[in-house]
Amino acid sequence: MTHAAVGLLIRRRRSLGRRSQMDLAHEIGVSPRHLSFVELGKSKPSADLLLAIARHLDVPLRERNDWLLAAGYAPRYPETSLTEPELARVRRSLQALLDAHDPFPAAVIDRTWSVQLSNRAARRLVSGIAAEVRGVPTNIFRTALHPAGLAHRTRNFPQWSAYLLWHLDRAVTRNQDPALTALAAEIATWQGIPERRAWGHLSAEEGDDPVVPWRLEAGGQELSLITTMSTFGVPMDVTLSELSIELFFPADETTEAALRRHADTGTW
Repeated sequence: MTHAAVGLLIRRRRSLGRRSQMDLAHEIGVSPRHLSFVELGKSKPSADLLLAIARHLDVPLRERNDWLLAAGYAPRYPETSLTEPELARVRRSLQALLDAHDPFPAAVIDRTWSVQLSNRAARRLVSGIAAEVRGVPTNIFRTALHPAGLAHRTRNFPQWSAYLLWHLDRAVTRNQDPALTALAAEIATWQGIPERRAWGHLSAEEGDDPVVPWRLEAGGQELSLITTMSTFGVPMDVTLSELSIELFFPADETTEAALRRHADTGTW
């Protein structure tokens, strides 16, 4: 029963990645026959083989632990809250990075795109939006796509929402998280959101800009922001593996001047 369970998990992830059994077997250095037996539950994989398969399929650390448990092994990767003493130095480093980026918005988000850390500029952007709209903690998908959130202030909403919905669709598929799946189902009912089945095919391409900007009305003027995302290089903790750092930069001089000016006043 245990062998069959982990075999199903492997086959599902391989199918999601559109990888053939033969190609995957050759990559990890086993015979296609052996990999077939593992997927069918006829052969118990070693912990090392499971992790090799997981690495080649880019399986998240959280799910790698699930695979190990399903095969009868102990989880390999700890999951430590960002508030725990073990991650205090990491948390301070992340917050220092965000604060140094001020007066430009920046945040650390988890696998559901919920904000774990932010700087003052980011908090100014969402000030005035009700908690039931933003979510607790603030969720980027909810805040940016909800009609009562930033959607009505986004001047290029079709393009910007395409960028966000594509990422949401990818996160739902990659993480298999019930809460994220439920959020996607809710967002699909909101005004101005395309049909759910189209999200994975949306394109955010807009004009001749080298990077598609987020055009947002704030303080009576339009801001134009571009975004970058970064992650930890070799995370060995589930929490850290699921964190991303999003830094926004002004796309033009007018936006930069506005962000610096409002940082001095503290309001929009």
